[in-house]
Amino acid sequence: MKFDVLTLFPDMFISPFACSILGKAVEKQLIEIRAHNLRDWAEGKHKVVDDTPCGGGDGMVIKPDPVCRALRALKQQNPGSRVLLMTPQGQTFRQQDAADLAQTEGLIFICGRYEGFDERIRTHVDAEYSLGDFVLTGGELPAMVMIDSIARLLPGVLGSSGSAEKDSFSDGLLEHPQYTRPVEFEGQRVPDVLLSGNHGDIARWRRQQQLERTLDRRPDLLDTALLSEEDRRYIEFLRQSRKGELG
Repeated sequence: MKFDVLTLFPDMFISPFACSILGKAVEKQLIEIRAHNLRDWAEGKHKVVDDTPCGGGDGMVIKPDPVCRALRALKQQNPGSRVLLMTPQGQTFRQQDAADLAQTEGLIFICGRYEGFDERIRTHVDAEYSLGDFVLTGGELPAMVMIDSIARLLPGVLGSSGSAEKDSFSDGLLEHPQYTRPVEFEGQRVPDVLLSGNHGDIARWRRQQQLERTLDRRPDLLDTALLSEEDRRYIEFLRQSRKGELG
């Protein structure tokens, strides 16, 4: 899968994707990450990509012409790519978005700087994304986060084919607690069920822990998660138990 990034600072993308899991995925040619300097599509001696806001105001605005020239060039190389705009005004990026975008042929990320984009750039964009209700100095870090989240879902990128399927949010719930050796550490012991060898009991415990952790930390997720009748009964049991503790 090809990830193309339009940015004023392409060097930012060298180190994060040169090591660990994604670095190996690049070496194996499972993914290709290319950061392009937006100034390469700017005209004139100084390769200007921004200008003052029409109507006045602080800051500078990214011009539409170099961005659109860049998009046309990149789409010619990979016509199936979708164009994503990194902006605080976009929809909040979620795990399901990562799963959907992992099915595409390629993605082109537009990373803004300064005061934002000329509004006409949006007519060339397939979707707009934000990491949350906060503002960063540019779109590079959100693009990196999204590339990491999407790439790890591609076949062969993770060492185990089932690793991504058990992550938090993959089934709409938070992940269950994880333990490893030593069995006892600073007075805290690995739960006996995980040492029992009974796979049915382990699976049941992990599911209940998922439900309990989600109820405690992100109860909003329970409104949309795919829950069985057994799940719903356990959630109701937890809620009634806590009412009893409070009462």
